[in-house]
Amino acid sequence: MTYKKLIPSFGCKDKKAVCLGDSGECFGDDIVTLSRHYSDNGADEILIFDMSETDSDHESTILLIKEAARTVDVPVIAGGRIKRLEDIKKYLYAGAKAVFLNGADEENIDLIKEGSSRFGSEKIYVWLPGEKYLGRMEEFCQLGASTAILHWHESHREAQETGGRNLLSQSDDLLRTLSACPCMPVLVTCLRNTPEEAAAFLRIPSVDGVILPVSRENQENCMDFKHDLKKQGIAADTFESQIPWEEFKLNPQGLIPAVVQDYKTSQVLMVAYMNREAYENTLRTGKMTYYSRSRQSLWLKGETSGHYQYVKSLDLDCDNDTILAKVRQVGAACHTGARSCFFKTLAKRECKESNPLKVFEEVFQVILDRKENPKEGSYTNYLFDKGLDKILKKLGEEATEIVIAAKNPNAEEIKYEIADFLYHMMVLMADRGIGWEEIMEELANR
Repeated sequence: MTYKKLIPSFGCKDKKAVCLGDSGECFGDDIVTLSRHYSDNGADEILIFDMSETDSDHESTILLIKEAARTVDVPVIAGGRIKRLEDIKKYLYAGAKAVFLNGADEENIDLIKEGSSRFGSEKIYVWLPGEKYLGRMEEFCQLGASTAILHWHESHREAQETGGRNLLSQSDDLLRTLSACPCMPVLVTCLRNTPEEAAAFLRIPSVDGVILPVSRENQENCMDFKHDLKKQGIAADTFESQIPWEEFKLNPQGLIPAVVQDYKTSQVLMVAYMNREAYENTLRTGKMTYYSRSRQSLWLKGETSGHYQYVKSLDLDCDNDTILAKVRQVGAACHTGARSCFFKTLAKRECKESNPLKVFEEVFQVILDRKENPKEGSYTNYLFDKGLDKILKKLGEEATEIVIAAKNPNAEEIKYEIADFLYHMMVLMADRGIGWEEIMEELANR
């Protein structure tokens, strides 16, 4: 199913969040924390408008966008201060899914075309600061923009102030125009941040999503907003159980156990129980809710500690009697302060425990430790001491060795040369301050 998107938006100025609505207020929040809040609470994407005025502020904002993109689990759309192709590249390299350029600025016409050609049309959006620019959507589409963002508050400030039954009742022309714009998907700013207004836009086939300008007073839970949209017949991405509660096999107390894992590392965090109300509350909020057998009441994990568990997936075992929950755990899962409740070893036999998927990270951690705590006689420290040119020289040599080994019928040789190359590559990563998570995210974005 294709879902309509809910996209919170805010500007970034002087490293602080700024409202993109009429007020333009700076409400002081850290944009990384704000981005994480919306990512955890049901946003489909996040839009960050770079409102920096100087080159140094622009670079600082790029770093914040990079940190936000690494922190959240949803795509980030970025733009705002683009003067050359290099600026588009900086946003994309910071982790943005797509970059928007202001369609009202004629100097951006060539940049839209160049950006689309260089990075792909799916990476280039056009920002339309008013409905009058909708008439140029065909032009922007031909230039290579893949999506239009209609930010229309300026053209309807008077209608907003006069109020009336519904802001959209005074905007029939806008709805008709949007309905006649099938050349590219449109994201529309939702002025009043109400499900009713959003639904009116989202019923239009060409409108892929609505953008919600965030302010100090308005930092709603997107999951609640989506459930309100669904009541109006809009397809929104929420948690829906594929198997009815009646088919679960419960214990004599009417409960089902839930095994909870970290969604990235697969570490088992805890086991708790759910009744029907706890299960339904988990689906509705996207936060793990349990039934406390000792207190005989619902228990929202993290309600007092702040250590929430944000749901990523819920699965049922083959006997329908145990739930497997994969979550993003904030802080510690255990009441003792431990990350996992399972830290008491009962019995263990020596065995090879290396997880092939974690070897890269384990070796990389050793390299980082050598960088921070040099060890006499260490080859890794020798490379760090000699500097970047030596590291690059060795990396080039190892790449050449791979090419030579590939021509040899003995496949074992290739294995050893690739391992040598990867080691030297990780030394370069450590020297340049790049981690595996960034590499994996870049590959995933591609």
